[in-house]
Formats: sequence, structure tokens, C-alpha cells
Amino acid sequence: MDTIALFGGSFDPPHIGHEAIVKALKEFKEIDKVIIMPTFLNPFKSKFYAPSSLRMKWLKEIFSDYENVEISDYEVSQEKQVPTIATVKHLLKSYKKIYLVIGADNLALLHMWNNYNELRELVTFIIAPRDNIEIPKEFLRLNVDEKISSTEVRENIEISKLPKKCAKEIYNFYKEKPLQNRIEKITEVLDKNKAENIEVFDLRDKNYFVDYAIIASSLGQRHTSALLDHLKTELKPAEKFNAVDESGDWIVIDLGDILIHIMTPEYRVKYDMETFLSSLASGKEGSPL
Repeated sequence: MDTIALFGGSFDPPHIGHEAIVKALKEFKEIDKVIIMPTFLNPFKSKFYAPSSLRMKWLKEIFSDYENVEISDYEVSQEKQVPTIATVKHLLKSYKKIYLVIGADNLALLHMWNNYNELRELVTFIIAPRDNIEIPKEFLRLNVDEKISSTEVRENIEISKLPKKCAKEIYNFYKEKPLQNRIEKITEVLDKNKAENIEVFDLRDKNYFVDYAIIASSLGQRHTSALLDHLKTELKPAEKFNAVDESGDWIVIDLGDILIHIMTPEYRVKYDMETFLSSLASGKEGSPL
């Protein structure tokens, strides 16, 4: 096999548009193999949602039945940003010709790629259409019609946009991630403002009216009120405070799917919310009082 198509990207998450691109590439008689290359870190992005190990796992499952399609860990195994030209030079040690596949939305930034002038001498570009962006005649155009991006999928996750082989797993990961980020933010605000003994209870599928409950101890009545003020200052407008039941010793904050209890140590011992929530989380019935 002398000729490959290199299809790189974040694949965060992989979606049906990626599958359509691979299927279209396999229609090229000149291409012997498609190499899918997930990046460890995209030079134009600050972070990924899914870790590289998980993105690799998903890609291997999705394309396991595709003949002459390889999932390469060359870039992710280096655990750093790898310029495309470095990957191309590495592959040219094994293959004679490389078609480099990019989305049309990358054309505007192509001149900013590392050693672009050298890169265009080493590869033949194939462009996947996107958002009616005009593709210059000097580039090959991929015959694909999936108008979808990973960003769009993350922001409005729909299982129908995900490859069937691991659609449920991908869906659950991206549905869960924003909620976990919110919980981390809440506990971070409480912790840095001197709240103590912070506990998080997962109450999903437990016949309770919220998905998560958080309990934290204050240092006293004034500190209880101060913690509420810190949460309002640092969480708004991202969080909607549906209701706040406030007293000096115990404040309950309803964020819709997350319930926060801030209690003085005396009230926390008196009402023992941990026992009730622990029983609920484990599937046992109990009483909060």
C-alpha cells in the first residue's frame, strides 16, 4: 500500500459526519488506506472534553469493521501538540503519497499552519465541504454532504448524530460532563471560601427531585450567609437560583437539578442529612428528619 488519506482531528466527539467522510474517502480508487489520526492537543483549541484514550477507544470501535482503515496513536502517544507536517514526514517514511483531509472551515487558517508552504509540497489536500464555504479549484473536493461539527454535537448532543456502535456511551459522556463541571465549580467556590466537610451525593435514578445534593459546613451563622453570597457572586448568571431557603443555621439553595445545603456544625449534627442522603443514594429509603 503506497497511498494513504490522512484524516486528522480532535474527534471530540466522533460523529456521523466523520463516518461519512471515511466512506467517501474509500470511494477514491487512488487511496489504498485511510489513517485516522486523533490529535493530543489541537493548536487552535485550549482543551478537549474527552481524554485522548477515550477518543481512541471510540474511534477503534466505530471503524473496527472498515477494511483498510487504521486508527493511529502516533500523535496522542506523544502527549503534546504535534504539527501536521511532523506527522506527514513520519508517515512518508512508510508511504509514497499522502492525501491530507481537512474541513473547508480550516481553509481560512491554513496559511497559519506550521510550515504550510513546505506541507503543501508534501501532500495533496482533499477538502470536506462545510457551511457553503467556497473551495478553491486547486484543492480536491470530497463528495460528502454531512453538515455537522463536533462543537455542534457537544452543544446540542443528540444520539442520532453519533455512530451507532458506541452512540450510547458517547451520549452519556457528553451529557454528564457539563453537570460534573458545575458540581466541581460549586465545590471549588465553597472550598476556597472556607466551607468544611463538603460532600456530594449522586441521586440520579433514586426517585428524588434533584440529581445531586451537596452538603457543606459553615463556621457559624455569619459564615453561612457569606457562603451564600459567594455562591451567588461566582455562579451567576450561569446558574439559576430557583429558590433559597435561608436561616442563620441552615441555608438550602435549589439550582433545579442540584440542591446545596450549607449548615452550621451544630445543625449538621442535629439533622444528620448525610445519613438520609447516603441511604437515598444507595437505594434505601429513609427520613431526612
